[in-house]
Amino acid sequence: MYFYQRLRDLREDCDKTQKDIADYLGIIPGQYQRYESGKREIPYHMVIELAKYYHVSLDYIAGLTNDKIGLTKSSLADNETKLITKFRKLGPENQGRILERLDMLSE
Repeated sequence: MYFYQRLRDLREDCDKTQKDIADYLGIIPGQYQRYESGKREIPYHMVIELAKYYHVSLDYIAGLTNDKIGLTKSSLADNETKLITKFRKLGPENQGRILERLDMLSE
């Protein structure tokens, strides 16, 4: 999927017109229409503004993921992220020990 298709889908999902989005970006509707149809490359700073407007990630707009929060934002709790970060700092032998202990605790 091309990113400009995502722009149209996001706009339609929010029941907005091309004029509404053009006004938000401070451009004329014809210019926005060319971005959304893929006839013209949209400037990066406008893509960032649209990601903020729609509350989605740049990854989602670019079509790199179908998850609106994106590739880098995690749904893990802080303590889960901390655990993974510390686990990755361990060598292979200690990672194995941790996994063995987790197996014992989860039985």
